[in-house]
Amino acid sequence: MVEEKLQWFLTVIIFLAILDSGALALTDTNDVTALQSLYIALNKPPHLKGWKLGEGDPCQESWTGVSCFGSSVIYLKLQGLNLSGYLGTQLHNLPNLKHLDVSSNNIMGEIPYELPPNATRINLACNMLSQNLPNSLSSLQELRHLNLSNNSLYGTIGNVFSGLKSLKEMDLSYNYFSGDLPTSIGSLTNLTRLFLQNNQFTGSVIYLADLHLTELNIQSNHFSGVIPTQFQSIPNLWIDGNKFHMGVNYPLWNFPLENVSIEQNFNGPPTTESSVIENYFNPEAAEHKKKGLGPGGIACTVGAATLVVTCAAIYVAIRLRRSHIFPVTRDTSPTACEASPQLLPVKSPPTVGPSHINPASRTKTEKISRRRSLAKKFKAPASAKIYTVAELLSATNNFSEDNLLGEGSLGSVYKAKFPDGHIVVVKNISVVSLSFQEEEQFLEVIWTASRLRHPHIVTLLGYCVENGYHLLVYEYIKKLNLHDVLHGGAYKPLPWTIRVAIALGIARALHYLHSTFSPPIAHGNIKAANVLLDEELKPRLCDCGIAILRPLASNSVKIKAAEFAVGDTGYIAPEHGEPGKDGTKSDIYAFGVLLLELLTGRKPFDRSRPIEEQSLVKWASSRLHDAAHLTQMVDPDIRRTLTPKAASRFADVISLCIQPEKLFRPPMSEIAESLTSLLLKFSFAKSNTLDGPGGDTLDRSFHTTRSRFISSPTTSHHST
Repeated sequence: MVEEKLQWFLTVIIFLAILDSGALALTDTNDVTALQSLYIALNKPPHLKGWKLGEGDPCQESWTGVSCFGSSVIYLKLQGLNLSGYLGTQLHNLPNLKHLDVSSNNIMGEIPYELPPNATRINLACNMLSQNLPNSLSSLQELRHLNLSNNSLYGTIGNVFSGLKSLKEMDLSYNYFSGDLPTSIGSLTNLTRLFLQNNQFTGSVIYLADLHLTELNIQSNHFSGVIPTQFQSIPNLWIDGNKFHMGVNYPLWNFPLENVSIEQNFNGPPTTESSVIENYFNPEAAEHKKKGLGPGGIACTVGAATLVVTCAAIYVAIRLRRSHIFPVTRDTSPTACEASPQLLPVKSPPTVGPSHINPASRTKTEKISRRRSLAKKFKAPASAKIYTVAELLSATNNFSEDNLLGEGSLGSVYKAKFPDGHIVVVKNISVVSLSFQEEEQFLEVIWTASRLRHPHIVTLLGYCVENGYHLLVYEYIKKLNLHDVLHGGAYKPLPWTIRVAIALGIARALHYLHSTFSPPIAHGNIKAANVLLDEELKPRLCDCGIAILRPLASNSVKIKAAEFAVGDTGYIAPEHGEPGKDGTKSDIYAFGVLLLELLTGRKPFDRSRPIEEQSLVKWASSRLHDAAHLTQMVDPDIRRTLTPKAASRFADVISLCIQPEKLFRPPMSEIAESLTSLLLKFSFAKSNTLDGPGGDTLDRSFHTTRSRFISSPTTSHHST
């Protein structure tokens, strides 16, 4: 008996020890690494309390939004925190994560190719995610709830649903998906709620016919063909705003008017069984009736039919008015965001007006009228404000010299202040006399540039095309540009980790441009003068998407641009000028030169140096993989704080970017990932730096000398 009690006592002790060890266990190393990678990808937001780099224990330290079981992270809920940046590439290293919720933020980029493998609920709604669904989605066999609504996802969806046997709810609404539904959507046998409204889907909905749905919303797409009879068994159904049609053999169907919004579903919607028979009759019966009808019979039939249709229409209108459960609005999705963002389609805007008109036949009055109305007819994005010349002239004091920030390759740049105190930057694009086709091209460029929303890109707020003016309005960045910091001599040197962080920010901006849009957007003028630094020294790439306007610039502006370009020759890729060149590859080359600037502190092209050292790329290329030469290449101001290993890893990235053959340059996604890894290795838990003594990441020269930040430097907004 004593032995049994002793054995029982030992068992209890061991059990309590196990529980205690689980409670005190450190967070799994892979989980910590994954969260720290996400932290960097999200631009290290300060409101993620407790989150940090280096050593850390998310479970024990109660990081914001993180919940654990034992040593494993199981919930990650970061909704509505105004987060920006990306989702990173390490979410798949959270094997025990069940719920991932980052909804209602400003997260950009694409959905990571690999997601938490055992997640049961993923909510990425109400962000600014782009591109398409990853093919790896089908591997999430435990997934039950998927919400990707209110983003900028686009393209034809592939067969990515085949493995989602557990999926019960899916919301893809308010995106820009196009093409036919994939066949694999019919394999979602456990799906009960599906929301596809407000996309650009086409084709048939037949693959949805055999799903056991209780709710289906396919409003405002381009679906066509017949409506499957199985839909009549769906209790909650929204189908209007499509192109459904019904042929002569369309089956009889009593539409459940209490539950179905049928406004504008198709021509002549059936409202009752009798109207279905009347409108979509059997051809043989119709022929028989036709033979037995005289003129009077035809007239009576037409009159009766008109009366029936009118009554039916009144009946439907009354029922729809009475119904308050399923209104036909943008917010029918149960997961729709409050104040959902005005997202922009990723397709080119339609051309404006006739495209084949002889210019010689137009009178001067017609030209003026056309130019004044062009912007109104153009399908401008909701995010781009149309300014008037009068308000911009007033805000810039008639483009006075006092407000001039500089001259660039597209025209002059001015600081503008509105009566309410709001400050913006106005770029006055000096163009030659444009044809109507060129005017349309100009507006298409604006349409594209105004869609760009990224934490490391200066935002185009609006434009003005009026009375011969072509004006672009940008947000105002008060600080300085990277060229001034590296080469101006008025500021103390940037610490190494700040330089890597700046490089990473630019890389993410370029990755966004290159991968989010179809066709990709090439910046076309990557250089230090086009990188602005805000109050926190975060980089903001300016003049994105407008380099294509250079051929439209006036001759006087081109002459000035040629003068500016003399110092920028070091950024030009070897393939410059070749027909059909890939602009994104040229961006990558220029970015590699920018990395060399950050590493060496030298200008890309410097005539003051010996002839063999004037071109930074030519001088540095042969030294990047020589340890002794590499150490001597490093900017003397940071040389003592940079380890040889760190310099070597950075040099590897540079070497790939400046490959003479463009095909050998990696995509920006890989470059950004490499820089993310570098920054993670360089960061400590508290100081976020390896700069050592004297290498404070937030150097005093960037915070105490306020006079250096009063206005934008003259080269900040006018380099393109």
